[in-house]
Amino acid sequence: MKLTGVELRRVKMPLVAPFRTSFGTSTDRDLLLLRAVTPDAEGWGECVAMADPLYSSEYVEAAIDVLTRFLVPALGAAPRLDANAVGPVLAPYKGHRMAKAALEMAVLDAELRAAGRSFARELGAVHDRVPCGVSVGIMDSIGELLDAVAGYVADGYVRIKLKIEPGWDVEPVRAVRERFGDALLLQVDANTAYTLADARHLSRLDPFDLLLIEQPLDEEDLLGHAALAKLIRTPVCLDESITSARSAAAAITLGACEIVNVKPGRVGGYLEARRIHDVCVAHGVPVWCGGMLETGIGRAANVALAALPGFTLPGDTSASGRYYRTDVTAPFVLDDGHLAVPAGPGLGVEPLPDVLAGITTETTWIRI
Repeated sequence: MKLTGVELRRVKMPLVAPFRTSFGTSTDRDLLLLRAVTPDAEGWGECVAMADPLYSSEYVEAAIDVLTRFLVPALGAAPRLDANAVGPVLAPYKGHRMAKAALEMAVLDAELRAAGRSFARELGAVHDRVPCGVSVGIMDSIGELLDAVAGYVADGYVRIKLKIEPGWDVEPVRAVRERFGDALLLQVDANTAYTLADARHLSRLDPFDLLLIEQPLDEEDLLGHAALAKLIRTPVCLDESITSARSAAAAITLGACEIVNVKPGRVGGYLEARRIHDVCVAHGVPVWCGGMLETGIGRAANVALAALPGFTLPGDTSASGRYYRTDVTAPFVLDDGHLAVPAGPGLGVEPLPDVLAGITTETTWIRI
């Protein structure tokens, strides 16, 4: 396969409601879509970097810069290209995993469309539908939180994840558990908001029978997570700390986690995400697919990934309507708490031209 060029398309999509985490509040999603053009097919990718470097060191402007100046030209110079070659070709350029993941995704989509194979089949999916959880942001009051959770439970979501931070943790969890009972699958996500000194406080979450606590400490603090895991009963899950199959293996070996959240953008792409899945399966560690407020393009790929056999916990692969009133593809709609895995060639979804045109703020064409 040979690239003809790559289009970078920056889009801005309003969220249905503000989404607050320990690192900030979002009211819209400023993100980057990629279109890889080859003589045989076009493929789409989605860069999950945010507008500001708050969740990670990456951000949209930096992704555009590194893609334009380094990553796309490097792929264009490769004598032979397929998705498996993207990682090695881009390896000399340090970091920028989200930008690399978007480019690999677009190349893989084009390759699979040309071959008539689906993303799910290529990754090794074994299910045609996946159970869905939902992430609930930090609210202004317990009452507002309970109303939001009640709505998601009524929608059919099979698992609820509460964002937490110091000052918004034990009491919100207590209120949700008391209101909805022990049968509700419930977990929390701290997004690195605590330190090991908070271990005693975090142990107050143990009586609520949570599935897990996600990334309580700093992303580089594997030893701290290993120590915390010995001090609390709630299983520790790592998110930001997992950037590769190697880091996943190290975290598991150190006892820093019992569960792993896999976000393809964070780890450099879906092929590395599959390798992380394989490492975790080999160690008997459950995995689940995290979310980054993706459009239908990224959601299609995430649902395909979540259909692999090791993804035994519901992921953050929510329906399109959880975040957007209008998605860039035909919407993903919840059916009895599940989303269908697209079965068509490549991602199995197509951007809607009119919608895409209406939300686009900037385009750049990089000719090879």
